[in-house]
Parts: sequence; C-alpha cells; structure tokens
Amino acid sequence: MTRPLTDTLAADIHRYIATQGLGAGQRLPERALAEQFRVSRSPIRRALERLAVERVVEARPEGGYVVTEAAMRLPREQAEEAYGAASEDDVYFRIARERLAGLLPDRFTESEFMRRYGVTRGELAAILRRMAQEGWAERLPGHGWAFLPTLASAEAYGQGYRFRLMLESGGILEPSFKLDREALLQCRAEQEALVAGAVHTASPAYLFDANSRLHETIAACSGNAFILDALKRLDRLRRLMEYQKAVDRQQAERRCREHLVLIDLLLSGQREAAADFMRVHLRQAAIEKQAGPHDVGGAGD
Repeated sequence: MTRPLTDTLAADIHRYIATQGLGAGQRLPERALAEQFRVSRSPIRRALERLAVERVVEARPEGGYVVTEAAMRLPREQAEEAYGAASEDDVYFRIARERLAGLLPDRFTESEFMRRYGVTRGELAAILRRMAQEGWAERLPGHGWAFLPTLASAEAYGQGYRFRLMLESGGILEPSFKLDREALLQCRAEQEALVAGAVHTASPAYLFDANSRLHETIAACSGNAFILDALKRLDRLRRLMEYQKAVDRQQAERRCREHLVLIDLLLSGQREAAADFMRVHLRQAAIEKQAGPHDVGGAGD
C-alpha cells in the first residue's frame, strides 16, 4: 500500500530537522519546506500539524512553526537510524564526489548503483529522488537515469559568479521590482538562526539551500521571470561544485551576516544601496571560493 503523503512528508521533515543542524526555536517556513520537498504548501501544513501533535514542532501565536526542545532530545544516531538519513547522506555525497571526479558515466541504471553503493532499492530511490529534485540527475523515458550538466571547472565556476554580479544586482534595480516582504522576512529568520549558531553545525546541503533560497527570493522580487529562471538554472549547475568545497564556517557566518544587511536594505526601500551591496557581497564570495585547489567557503552564495 502506498504511504500517505502526509506521513511521508512528516518523516522527511523530522529527518531534515535531525540531520541539518536545526536548533530549538528555529522557524520552519512552509514556503521553504514546500520548495525543499517539491510539493505545495497544503501537504506541508498537514505534515507540520502531524509533527506538532508529536511535539517535534510547535505552532507560534504569530503563525508558522518552530522546532521544539523535545525534537532536540532525540539523539542524532537514533534519528539517523529511524530515518536512514546518515546512510542516504553518505551515499548522496559520495555520488556527488565521484561524478565531479569523472568516475561515473553520463548514464546509469538503478541496478548498477545498488551494486556500486551497497544500498537497497528503496534507499536508492530516495537518493535519486533528491538528486532529481536538486536538478543534477533525471530519469530517462525508457530505462535508467542520466546526469545533467553541472559546473565542473574553476573557469566555468568563476564565469558563473561574474554572470551573477550582473544578474542579481541588476534585478534589484528592475522597474518591475516589487518587494515580497513576507518571503524576505522568512529568509531573514532563517539567516538569523544560522548566525545564532546553526551555521557551525548545518550540513553543506542545508547552507546551500538556505543561501540560494534568499538570492532566488530577491531575484523573484525583480518581477523579471528571465532573471529568476537564469539564477535557478545556475544554482542547479553549481550545486555539486559547492558541495566539493570545504566549508569555512567563519566565512559562512560572515556571509550570513551580510545577508541580514542586504535584507534590511531592501526592507527599508534602499534599492540602490542594496544593489551596490549585492555586487560587493558576490565579488567577495567569488574571491573566497576561488582561493586555490582545495577551495574553502563553499555551500552558499
């Protein structure tokens, strides 16, 4: 029998809390979770209501949900055993590393990957679903899977940042720019939680998602669909490259603090200053991430 979507999402969100370094009191925006799991907000809301009954999350008087202290009492090892997250994450990042290293063919079958990585069909299905959701693999119409193009060279990576310098700062100055205050405030809460300490324990995947979510939210405010589409495509291409970079937690925290400055400039209507700040912010991030053969500062921006 197929597992109800609410149950599946509740388990996915619980695993997400346990493995992504989320602390007690950290907000769980419906919009962000809907994007993370590629569903509408309605099933996310039902899953959060289920988790609230189990005291994994709690509703806030002003709306929305936050992680509870009770969720933190579940030992990480127990959570990983319950949800299979550690094994899935290990295999997921191993596939990413081996793909970038040129060790995997462009096309593959599930049977080949089950043998190579020693996982069950169900475990592999979850990993492949995540890869497809994040845009670096897709199921072929007939049989098997194929990897999609990614940024795989330092030159292409640098070109991506130079493109973003023009794209994102220009988007803030678009005549059609319209501030999505609610979405920016949700991003602000997420960045505040990272600055408050979560940045030092969050996984590279979580940092990448949180930071790219902010930049894509600002791009969406531009009102220019081409700007948002271009940024989303570029984020998909650079995801694996970001995963390969050692995360400098101090740099990551500083960039999160810069995100708060950027958000506040936008919320206060200072678009010219925000566009200038975006250029400086991205230029510095690009310099830090192209420091050498063992680049640091990955998983975001």
